[in-house]
Amino acid sequence: MFGTATANYSKTTQASNLYTHVSVEGAAAGDRSGHELVSLLFNGLLGAIAKARGAIQQGDIEGKGRAIGSALGIIGEGLRAGLNLREGGPLASDLNDLYGYIEMRLTQANLRNDEAALQECAQLLKTLQEAWRQIGPQVRQAG
Repeated sequence: MFGTATANYSKTTQASNLYTHVSVEGAAAGDRSGHELVSLLFNGLLGAIAKARGAIQQGDIEGKGRAIGSALGIIGEGLRAGLNLREGGPLASDLNDLYGYIEMRLTQANLRNDEAALQECAQLLKTLQEAWRQIGPQVRQAG
């Protein structure tokens, strides 16, 4: 995938260092790995965005606000807070910036009832979720 075994090891190590805090929290949460917990955060985040879209379509302003608030909480208190910016390198920094952008777009979607902004956020997150899913076997093998 990355060309050499060394590059594979480096990328896998970097990926597993991205969310060190989540791994520590994961140990306290039972037998779930940090990788699996981040996957669950992605699922919850995408679910919250889907609820917000449905609420906008139904004219449910309160439901939209709750769903977007939930999505913002998952990003800020889960994905973003779990990033290891010290050891995660440029990838962790880029993810931090991307999460900041998604938070901004979610806030705009809330203020403007903007389904397109929610769709944009969902698409960005689905791309991340798929990449995260694909490195799962490598992370498990390295762990």
